[in-house]
Amino acid sequence: MTVMLSACALAAAVRSGDLTPAEVAARCAAAINAREKEIRAFTALNLEAMQAGAQRAGLAATPLAGLPVGVKDVYDTVDFPTTYGSRIYAHHRPAADAAVVRMIARAGGLVPGKTTTTEFAFTAPATTRNPHRTGHTPGGSSSGSAAAVAAGMLPLAIGSQTAGSVIRPASFCGVTGFKPSFKLIPMLGSRTFSWSLDTLGLFAAGVEDVAFGASAITGRPLTVDPTARLPRLAVIRTPRASSASPDADAALTTAARAAEKGRATVREITLPPEVESADDAHAIVQGYEAALALADEWDRHRGQLSPQLVAYLEQATTVTPEAYDAARRVTRLARNAFADLVEGFDAVLTYSAPGEAPEGLASTGSSIFNRLWTLLGAPCVNVAGLTGASGLPIGVQIVGRFGRDRAALTAAAFVEKAIRAA
Repeated sequence: MTVMLSACALAAAVRSGDLTPAEVAARCAAAINAREKEIRAFTALNLEAMQAGAQRAGLAATPLAGLPVGVKDVYDTVDFPTTYGSRIYAHHRPAADAAVVRMIARAGGLVPGKTTTTEFAFTAPATTRNPHRTGHTPGGSSSGSAAAVAAGMLPLAIGSQTAGSVIRPASFCGVTGFKPSFKLIPMLGSRTFSWSLDTLGLFAAGVEDVAFGASAITGRPLTVDPTARLPRLAVIRTPRASSASPDADAALTTAARAAEKGRATVREITLPPEVESADDAHAIVQGYEAALALADEWDRHRGQLSPQLVAYLEQATTVTPEAYDAARRVTRLARNAFADLVEGFDAVLTYSAPGEAPEGLASTGSSIFNRLWTLLGAPCVNVAGLTGASGLPIGVQIVGRFGRDRAALTAAAFVEKAIRAA
């Protein structure tokens, strides 16, 4: 059984002197060498440079303590090719790093390589396998980042979410995924798909680990609050609950009961129409913006796009400015209504994905339980620790109020602990 690497434990060991950054880098390099051929989580690697960088003096005193961090191949990197998962950019070498890559470096993190993404972070699958069962999808679009953490290759990895591309692969791979509030971490220097939706996210073994990583990279107080009161959780199944498998229903019920047993306040509520209507708005906003974001590739390189993306963009180019503007108005009203709905709660508890990772590698799964929360700009956390009937991981999702990321992470840590104790 693969043992994931705890970012918190490794950083503490480095700071105490029990480990050196070089020893951590060597451990990651050994795991990558042992499993990468099977998992295929990376598009580019330079383990020698990572290990050389780990020798730099003073890393133990930095926020990230010299920990290796994988970077999804939608973020520009000077030291590695950046292909955005597309044949069009097979040999692309950016002239500057994305903002988050510089943030990682300034915080003392080491980047060993680029993790796989689906084509332009859409739906055409990458080559990555699910570490728990290689014949099953790891999810997408942040396939490589989720799989690398799940396979024990890295303690931290960066991804992105436009619909469900952090929470879904985290659920399928059995890791913690954190999609912060919209714009909390800059997307500057990333390949845009939808500028109103694209959100940087992180993967780690547990909630405290991902909170540590987010705090270290951003310099914000995002670590789990040990003084927080017992959470008040609203269980929301959404009108799309019929798309949840028995496994997903069982996971959500188990998590809610575990939270109640841990003395949290748990109450089931329903979404009002003004919030629910935004689920349809997501497709309109994403389609209109994607058609413009990929206009050059569509006009000049259409023959090098996947059939999935061609079919999508053909439809997306028909979205009118009027429909887009109307969807944006619906979104604004929904955000306000959601804030009112969850007043008096610390977080929402809901589905992360329709079920276990589907068998086969032709699809990355459905974002049906993610896109609304992404459109609302809310912080989301996949809480791992549960399994479905076949033994594959299945997560539950914590959704917080916009801008209250620490509260969402703290509620997620409570649910994670409650699941373990159940």
